[in-house]
Amino acid sequence: MSIIYGIIIIFIGAMLVIKSEWMLNNFGRVNFFEKYLGAEGGSRLGYKLLGLLVFFIGLLIMTNMIGGFLQWMLSPLTKYNQ
Repeated sequence: MSIIYGIIIIFIGAMLVIKSEWMLNNFGRVNFFEKYLGAEGGSRLGYKLLGLLVFFIGLLIMTNMIGGFLQWMLSPLTKYNQ
């Protein structure tokens, strides 16, 4: 079942990257993206980066590696609890 969920999430991420102009036209500019990612194309770049992040998370879910990745990512925070 994780393969199906992963493929759906990968598809959503790919559509965010491909249709960033459509996202910009329908949802408008995001002030955070405009401030930190550039003057004119900041929101487009932000939508594309968000799509790449969603794509990567979908890939991790599809290959069932999300648990190991989260454990590695949060290990600096959790090593003091043990």
